[in-house]
Amino acid sequence: MAKTIFHGLNDLKAAAGSHLGYTDYFTMTQERVNQFADATGDHQWIHVDVERANTESPFGGPIAHGYLTLSLIPWLGAQLMAVEGVKLGVNYGSNRIRFMSPVPVGAKLRLGAKLLSVEELPGGWVQSIVEFTLETEGSTKPSCVSETITRYLF
Repeated sequence: MAKTIFHGLNDLKAAAGSHLGYTDYFTMTQERVNQFADATGDHQWIHVDVERANTESPFGGPIAHGYLTLSLIPWLGAQLMAVEGVKLGVNYGSNRIRFMSPVPVGAKLRLGAKLLSVEELPGGWVQSIVEFTLETEGSTKPSCVSETITRYLF
């Protein structure tokens, strides 16, 4: 995986519409799922009760929380891209988020990114929209797709 570094606004604008590549795969662990459950208070059995999930879950075992999967985007996205020359970057939200297939504990995930748009705003701000796709190795559908909005102050 090669990290794309944008050296200022012109580089970022020139890349609009480009696919930025994929991260390496990493493994979703039960420990990560349990830590997320503790942090959010979401201890639903399909996530944290391994024995019950193995016998009763329609997924055949424990799965990661959808919001855990979504929360990996900033960490993995930073492995794919960086914008230099900005004073500040803020998460402005998402246009659309979909959880299309479960992430079983033990599965390998990777993130892909496509820079959909770059728009200059008043006051030196620039808004980018990136479509992030989390893929689970061996699955025919993405696990999560999110159009994430970031605003940069140049």
